[in-house]
Amino acid sequence: MIVTITPNPSLDRTYELPSLAAGTVNRATADRVDPGGKGVNVARALTAAGHPSTAVLPLGGPAGERLAALLRQQGIAVAAVPVVGETRTNVSLAAADGSLTKVNAPGPQLSAEESTALLAAARGTEAAWLACCGSLPRGLAPRWYAELVAQVHAGGARIALDTSGPALTAALTARPDVVKPNAEELAEATGRTLATVGDALAAAQELRERGAVQVLASLGGDGMLLVGPDGVWFGSARVDRVRSDVGAGDASLAGFLGAGGQGPQALAAALAHGAAAVQLPGSVMPTPADLRPERVEIAADIPADRPLTG
Repeated sequence: MIVTITPNPSLDRTYELPSLAAGTVNRATADRVDPGGKGVNVARALTAAGHPSTAVLPLGGPAGERLAALLRQQGIAVAAVPVVGETRTNVSLAAADGSLTKVNAPGPQLSAEESTALLAAARGTEAAWLACCGSLPRGLAPRWYAELVAQVHAGGARIALDTSGPALTAALTARPDVVKPNAEELAEATGRTLATVGDALAAAQELRERGAVQVLASLGGDGMLLVGPDGVWFGSARVDRVRSDVGAGDASLAGFLGAGGQGPQALAAALAHGAAAVQLPGSVMPTPADLRPERVEIAADIPADRPLTG
């Protein structure tokens, strides 16, 4: 069992447009509403791949009720922590040329009591892995994830952390088993300029020196790096068309954890899931039928001089 914790979940509404013109009326050709939030997406991707998952998340108002209902319809167990504020709704505008414009709402402010209840709900789960993902809502201090990592380790489980900014850097000293930054988050956390794969590797190694056991770094279309105590691997996956990159990193983390959470086979699974996700609409998570593992390449040597295209 893999449990996900999403402190700031959302309903994600996606509109597909022929093109996007600011300051005018834009008419969508399609729209959909999906459960949102990084940890929620990980739970959806795990379930789609046949791995049972429970989603721990604070829920409030009609949007929270709809989010829980959508998750249960997908076969995901929901461990809800009731909160006074309403669960946020995010909007994505996906143009036919592959560009994506997102508007993310701030979400509710959690009280001290609600924060404590969320920690207790996460602590009360039984799982081999916990995936803790996304931004922290208002009311939760940057050290909240560090507290969670310590509690998870005290219970004998492993924890994967996908967040950014002060929440990421504060959690490093608690030694999360995996952190999954993208290139921008990796650069922010280390203060480095990432122009090549070698630069990303050096930044990932710095995060390990600061406490992370493994670093799974997503470099967008350039591939992924896995840096851990057992070695360093780089991989990439061929993609025909990018339809939406919403949730692609979350699908990658689900693939990684579903494949054991370490080593080149887990990296290959992460790449296959991420590549499949970007070719699906909105934040739809891939099923095994969507995966193309034959399009994944794991490099024998790290291409340190390869430029990052962004």
